[in-house]
Amino acid sequence: MTDDIPLLSVQDLSVAFRQGGRDSLAVDRISFDVGRGETVALVGESGSGKSVSALSVMKLLPYPAASHPSGRILFKGTDLIAADDATMRAVRGNDITIVFQEPMTSLNPLHTVGKQVAETLVLHRGLGEQAARARAVELLGKVGIPDPEQRLESYPHQLSGGQRQRVMIAMALANEPDLLIADEPTTALDVTVQAQILALLKELQRESGMAILFITHDLGIVRKLADRVCVMRHGKIVEQGPVADIFERPQHPYTIELMAAEPKPMARTLRDDAKTVMQADDLKVWFPVKRGLLRRTVGHVKAVDGISVSVREGHTLGIVGESGSGKTTLGLALLRLISSQGPIVFMGRPIQGLGFKAMRPNRRFMQVVFQDPYGSLSPRMSVAEIVAEGLAVHHPKLDADERDARVVKALQEVGLDPATRHRYPHEFSGGQRQRIAIARAMVLEPSFVLLDEPTSALDRIVQAQIVDLLRELQAQRNLTYLFISHDLKVVSALADDIIVMRNGKVVESGAAERVFKAPENDYTKALFAAAFDLDTVTGRTAP
Repeated sequence: MTDDIPLLSVQDLSVAFRQGGRDSLAVDRISFDVGRGETVALVGESGSGKSVSALSVMKLLPYPAASHPSGRILFKGTDLIAADDATMRAVRGNDITIVFQEPMTSLNPLHTVGKQVAETLVLHRGLGEQAARARAVELLGKVGIPDPEQRLESYPHQLSGGQRQRVMIAMALANEPDLLIADEPTTALDVTVQAQILALLKELQRESGMAILFITHDLGIVRKLADRVCVMRHGKIVEQGPVADIFERPQHPYTIELMAAEPKPMARTLRDDAKTVMQADDLKVWFPVKRGLLRRTVGHVKAVDGISVSVREGHTLGIVGESGSGKTTLGLALLRLISSQGPIVFMGRPIQGLGFKAMRPNRRFMQVVFQDPYGSLSPRMSVAEIVAEGLAVHHPKLDADERDARVVKALQEVGLDPATRHRYPHEFSGGQRQRIAIARAMVLEPSFVLLDEPTSALDRIVQAQIVDLLRELQAQRNLTYLFISHDLKVVSALADDIIVMRNGKVVESGAAERVFKAPENDYTKALFAAAFDLDTVTGRTAP
């Protein structure tokens, strides 16, 4: 095979799904090539067809519900669409491998990491148990897992998010594939781990010469990693070309909109005399480490270690730091959703030590919006039932019509059509599901809202829309936000004050503008450098 023939050539590909007796096009006649050793990025909003296109390459779609009305997928000259099951089994995991967005759902929770990495070696290479184990140790070390020999016996839940993603990469690279498909592999990771994973992929690509088909909504990653980019919208490729051309001279209106859709800081007038809504002093959350037959406590994981925090009415406090730094644990402790030590005062009243029943009256005033809107919304409940659930608990005297009226109002406030309230979560896009989660929180008219990574799973345009929505709701209701995120650009756009956490402690805090412009702590500087791709951070906006 000559070098001028692409490793992968997708030609005039369409993908349709059977719904209600009719075929609905998810991908409409797209064409692109991936050369040997090349990185090609597919970018676009949620539902644009990126992942469906990639899954088609490995024939992982739910056939026969999915079909290909047109097109070919040529890999080393073989049409994979026409390939039989035996051919595809030989290709998958051997010549073409894939790394998914959420490693926790991709890894088997019942098997050790070592067993899962070795499995692909046994299946495709026919290695014996000892040889597969030795190769697994080598692979885990290669992707930067500390103490790989010991980690072989760990289960997925015992690893951090970044370590789990490294295990997925190790599994994908076990058989030295020609093509790696990376489907949003860094979306759920903090900026420092994200930078490490990207550097790892580039290094492994240089060593092995493999090609990468990279799917993401993060344009910053595309600029760092890709050679060429294909911009998708509504199942079509609207523009493609070298990265420099697309970023510097975008031609299609949607590409121009995508490049411009970045949350930006906005000047706000804040009251100096605003009352304190949430306050904690010397807050600690220590998890015991138990070992031995009698499960004696031999130490503690200090997830939150003596943190003092104060959030004023109408303000947004941003909390940033690496995975495992204690950000979410701090937020859950403030809401009394996990046990902690240290005084917590909410709206002038001490709440530390209150039992379940005593806390219930406070719950309607403190709400939370989680990272994954699909995982936090019950698939068995309609949108109307989801949004109204809190009303049934905190306003039991409302009749059905009154509850429905409040649901309609809440959905209108977050920009959703109330006529869709009888549908189920799976019938909505990622951005729409996050709006539903926000409506569920806002329907109770809270004073304090914990926003735990509410935009990390969303594409760039929807992300900017959600940030604008949160700003608008805050201005209308004088809301107080505790905003947890690893996306420092979003934090920069939304937060008034910021605390930087590491290993359960605060390493730097202050007004967001001051911290972003002139960070003092070395860890903060490294965190910002990873996020903004600078050696030193000199301002709040990325180049």
